[in-house]
Amino acid sequence: MKNIVIFGAPGSGKGTQSDLLIKEYGLGHISTGDVLRQEIKKETELGKTAKQYIDKGQLIPDSLMIDILAKVYDSFGTSHKGVIFDGFPRTIPQAEALKKMLEERGHRVAAMLELDVPEDELMTRLIKRGKESGRSDDNEDTIKKRLDVYHNQTAPLITWYANEGIHHHINGLGELARIFGDIKQIVDSL
Repeated sequence: MKNIVIFGAPGSGKGTQSDLLIKEYGLGHISTGDVLRQEIKKETELGKTAKQYIDKGQLIPDSLMIDILAKVYDSFGTSHKGVIFDGFPRTIPQAEALKKMLEERGHRVAAMLELDVPEDELMTRLIKRGKESGRSDDNEDTIKKRLDVYHNQTAPLITWYANEGIHHHINGLGELARIFGDIKQIVDSL
C-alpha cells in the first residue's frame, strides 16, 4: 500500500500531479480542498464553518479536518492500493494525527512528495487559475495570505517528514512530464 502525502504551496501542481498518480498507480485521492468545496456547495454546517476560514485565507481547524479525512479514507475500504493525501496535513499536529489515524488501521504514509515552486510562479499560476475557474480564493490578496500561512504554518512539515525519513524534494518548475517522471522514480522505489 502506497499512501502518499503530496505537498507544496498553493499552485505548486498538487492536483495535476495527483491526477497523474491516480491514472498511473490506481491510487485513491483525498483532496481536502475538493471535499471542503463540496461541503460548502451543499451548504452543510461543516461547509458554512469552513467557508468562514477559507474566505479569510486561514486553515480549517484540525479537529474538523481529521474527522473528514478519516471518513473519506475509510470509504476506500481496507484493501486499496493506497491514497494520495492532497492538501493535508498542513500542520505538524495534523501530520501526527494522520500518522495515528493510519496506524490505528495498520497503515502508514509511505512518502511525502514536496513540489517546490518559486513564489512568483505560484502567484502567476494561481491568478490564472482564478480567472479560468472562478475560484473566489484565487485572488491576489487571498493568495498572499495563503502563501504566508503556508510559509509560517505548513512549511515546517518538510522537516517533520524528513525526520520521519520519508520526505522527497521535487523541483516543481518545468515541464509536466519531467516533474511526473521524477515523482514516478520515487513512487516506483517505495
